Amino acid sequence: MNMRENVQTCNQCVLDSHYPGISFNEAGVCNYCTHSKGTVEQASLRKKYESKFLEVVERIKGKGTYDCLLAYSGGKDSTYTLHLLKNKYHLKVLAVTFDNWYQSETARENIRNVMMRMDMNHIYVTPAYELFKRIMQVAVDPSLFPPKALERATSICTTCLSLIRFTCVRMAIDMDIPIVITGLSPGQAPIATSVFKLNAKMLRSMQEVVAGILRSRLGDEVNAFFLEERHFSREEAMPYSVNPLSFLTYNEKDIFEIINGLGWRSPQDTDSNSTNCLLNALANTIHQEHMGYHPYAFEIAGLIRDGHMSREDGLAKLAIPPDEQVILKVKRELGIR
Repeated sequence: MNMRENVQTCNQCVLDSHYPGISFNEAGVCNYCTHSKGTVEQASLRKKYESKFLEVVERIKGKGTYDCLLAYSGGKDSTYTLHLLKNKYHLKVLAVTFDNWYQSETARENIRNVMMRMDMNHIYVTPAYELFKRIMQVAVDPSLFPPKALERATSICTTCLSLIRFTCVRMAIDMDIPIVITGLSPGQAPIATSVFKLNAKMLRSMQEVVAGILRSRLGDEVNAFFLEERHFSREEAMPYSVNPLSFLTYNEKDIFEIINGLGWRSPQDTDSNSTNCLLNALANTIHQEHMGYHPYAFEIAGLIRDGHMSREDGLAKLAIPPDEQVILKVKRELGIR
């Protein structure tokens, strides 16, 4: 029997009846759509949070070597964010790329091309391969985190993004950089979390969710990716966390046009939901098998509600099958059955 036969999909977005907590009204519209804010209210919120960001920029700009640190993956959204930081807000940016050993070759070329044209300082952080491999062998377990934590991202992505996030915050504190920027799409990062000041209590709590699990499985080797007690004691050096794409206009066609002008090209060896990472196809496949829904469904549904993407394009994007050869290659290299 086909498990998808009786699946209901929302008539306005892409969420289906497998998604946690979903329900549908008589018109076939899900509760996430009926409870979402209208376009006028969304526009007002975006203006509010951009103003908040500009207030932060006014206070910190030009006070140190760098105004902000950008977690730069080389993907579409972080490349566009890099363009905005330099050309719209005129900030001094330190770009930091966490090399997880599974970047697309095209993504590597994109990083080099974009850095050359943007003419800014850039740092690669590359973990020891065997250590990262062991971390991913742990992260493929979809029961590693509570189901609620996986509603917007896979177990692999949640783990990898945590390493990136805390590595960047650690560097920002050590280098007295006042803002840490991420390039997440509006569907990935709620607008209410787009601009806020980090503090030691918050970071300690956030960090322990992932660091505690990895330490219990792999020991203290993983501590290099996380904050130490000396960082928590520097409350005055805690940076702001900002995700500009949550409060700015987001149009994929315009984004591609701008970043193509920076020498960026779309990779052909990644899945349809990533423009830089070869792990994504495997992560998505495991997530769908275990959770019953696509890990990018919530993000795409949010983009549709906010008018950034059509429902038809969203459904088409989710329907593209992963490249089985890429999945097999990654599984073989990681030693995963």
